Amino acid sequence: MRSRADDSLPERAEVLWTPSAARCERSHLTAFLRWLEETRGLKFANHEELWSWSVRNLEGFWGAIWEYFDVRSSAPYDRVLARRQMPGAQWFPGARLNYAEHALRHERSDAGARDAGARDAVALMYASETQPLAQMTWAELGAAVRALAASLRELGISPGDRIVSVLPNSPQAIIALLATASLGAVWSCCGPDFGPGGILERFKQLSPKVIFHVDGYQYGGKRFDRRPEMRRILGELTSLEHVILVPYLDRNDRTPLVSGGLVWDELLARSPTPADAFRFEQVPFDHPLWILFSSGTTGLPKAIVHGHGGILLEHLKHLAFNYDVHSREALFFFTTTGWMVWNFLAGSLLSDVIPVLYDGNPAYPGPDALWRIVEASGARLFGTSPTYIAHQQKAGIVPKAHFDLSGLQTVTLAGSPVTAEHMRWLYENVKSDLWVVSGSGGTDCCTGFLGGVPTEPVHAGVIQGRALGCALYAFNEAGQPVIDEVGELVITAPMPSMPLNFWNDPGDARYRESYFDRWPGVWRHGDFVRFDARGGSHVLGRSDATLNRHGVRIGTAEIYRSLAGLAEIDDALIVNLDLPGGRFFMPLFVKLRGAGKLDAPLRERIRQRLRSDYSPRHVPDEIYQVDAIPMTLTGKKLEVPVRRILMGVSPDQAANRAALANPASLDWFIEFARRKPYAAQA
Repeated sequence: MRSRADDSLPERAEVLWTPSAARCERSHLTAFLRWLEETRGLKFANHEELWSWSVRNLEGFWGAIWEYFDVRSSAPYDRVLARRQMPGAQWFPGARLNYAEHALRHERSDAGARDAGARDAVALMYASETQPLAQMTWAELGAAVRALAASLRELGISPGDRIVSVLPNSPQAIIALLATASLGAVWSCCGPDFGPGGILERFKQLSPKVIFHVDGYQYGGKRFDRRPEMRRILGELTSLEHVILVPYLDRNDRTPLVSGGLVWDELLARSPTPADAFRFEQVPFDHPLWILFSSGTTGLPKAIVHGHGGILLEHLKHLAFNYDVHSREALFFFTTTGWMVWNFLAGSLLSDVIPVLYDGNPAYPGPDALWRIVEASGARLFGTSPTYIAHQQKAGIVPKAHFDLSGLQTVTLAGSPVTAEHMRWLYENVKSDLWVVSGSGGTDCCTGFLGGVPTEPVHAGVIQGRALGCALYAFNEAGQPVIDEVGELVITAPMPSMPLNFWNDPGDARYRESYFDRWPGVWRHGDFVRFDARGGSHVLGRSDATLNRHGVRIGTAEIYRSLAGLAEIDDALIVNLDLPGGRFFMPLFVKLRGAGKLDAPLRERIRQRLRSDYSPRHVPDEIYQVDAIPMTLTGKKLEVPVRRILMGVSPDQAANRAALANPASLDWFIEFARRKPYAAQA
């Protein structure tokens, strides 16, 4: 299990920041500890003790979360956890509630009487490459959600119907999500930069009844007209009953792409429905809320179904205790609608936290573009990736010299392993008194498993602690928990936000295969992790074949399906390597038909094919020609063994040659690893 990555882990990491007494006292975590003592008679000496209780007493912990955050239901729950096994845990049976109602209740409280202008409180902020930062109030957001929901009801939308969208990170996406959830319909979204192949592979699985879509988008100063691609998508989604255009690239062109198509503004142009008169569909705790996609290494992308109640509880908990953002403070994550971070960003509305939406290139018109949004919004928390920080370092950006960041108190980094250098750069170039939060989680549960602890010091390159209610451990090859050595990241007890199921997965066969194939009843996430004795951790990258590309996980099957359309390619294998400094190197290895040669024109066709079918993230960093693709006797490609060999693991430990259909096929990769032409990427 040990690999070259182990040697880079610091034994005694430097302390970069210690929270002040005032910050500890103000934190949500301190308030929760005080509340537990007052209402439950429970007292914990430190965060590790609190975490240990939260995973040993699941019913006590999650029942406390329900009460502490004032979760409201129109029918009471019978008990917290009626069935404990994984998969198949049953949480809060009997309860009936609605995710969107909990978000919009902050509009109702604002309207209630704090002052005459309370309904003008800001609900969200938004900007794009073409539009400066603007605001939407709770009154405006609530009115738009109710109008759209009423129009969707008139169109015949019922609980359980699927509504999909191809929308950018914009207010329209938030409004459409909340309107969908308010009706008990099921939401799913792709960004407009996705190619038609990627969108169709996802949405065809869902048989959607409604689609929202834009005409195009702008990125890096360039305009991308997506109407031809959308016409193809609409033509192949035969289950659609209603197509709704959201004019975006050209806001004056309101021409639907299909006969009978509708336009966004038309659905919102109706007499307003007062908040007290609107009916939110009351659904069971485990009623489907949305479907996210996390591509596997075989077959179509996995359609992951999350429920109203599980996401509600998880996002309330994680935002408060791992990010410590408070009501009326702004939170800015750079994300697209195709990434689970967008769903988490939308979830900040549940806590009356102001999400800041940005649609565009993070380096346009200059490499400091995102810091301008941080300054303009007064964001308390800025969420980005280690890759972005590496780009800032390379560009020589010093944000504190050019921007007023007085409101910024927290920066969170996620999406790939975080190094001590990333953290130090933030303290040196952004702010010395800054809580730098490193975390790790996944689309699968739409949350973080590891994250910040606002009452604890920050150690260089170390994730502070395990999320409350998440029974997270490192397992060795024998399935035993280990400390101070690298193991498989596993979860040994259920969480409310674990997937309800995969869409169209009879008997949960693919669900079980994805997470429970190695240790029945134990969730294996597919990451390597190391915990230290004080509770800190280091996530070291993927232990499976999933490609982690700038924080977005890509299934290798998507790459192979796209390349199958190129006649020159006989077979292919792709891996992604985690390099020092939070960098990646994603090489593609291709076997060509006959005596074909990999020349520059073919390389460009491969790149263009992947970009147009899926997204720029699917394009490899380099393409190499090989004589053979290593496979097992049963025809399975050796993605994980090849990745391990390229990361420095001994070939004898990485692969069993006796199990290969062609043992000699591994020799090219062993020599490639010896030469390390990718080392310069570090």
